Amino acid sequence: MNSGQSKNGLVVKEYMLESGLVKVYNDYVISIFNEGTTITLERLLQLLRIMEIHYENKNFGYISIRKNSYAIDPMIYSYLRELDCLKAFAIVSVKEIDMYNFNIEKLFYKKPMKFFIDQENALTWVKRRIRS
Repeated sequence: MNSGQSKNGLVVKEYMLESGLVKVYNDYVISIFNEGTTITLERLLQLLRIMEIHYENKNFGYISIRKNSYAIDPMIYSYLRELDCLKAFAIVSVKEIDMYNFNIEKLFYKKPMKFFIDQENALTWVKRRIRS
């Protein structure tokens, strides 16, 4: 377990999965998936287990840092929609292609989801959504 202080707050736990890094904080998760990974239902289930361990019956947010290029099976959003405690989903990237992909992804997710080019702005939005 890697714990420590970051600019985002105290890291509760880090998970190095085959698909990438997942950092768990008190009320939000940050993921950075590996280049070339495909986020499938099987990989989503790993992430859902992490969320269940840390956020059972507790509101939380999710921040996806898109510094690498990877594919997402859009069907995973039907599973994420079912998480009542997931109050905010933020995507952070400076790549134009990620903005286009975001517009498609939010059609599948249909819950509060926002695109940011700055991680701090994403974090502010996620925390505000969790509190409301």
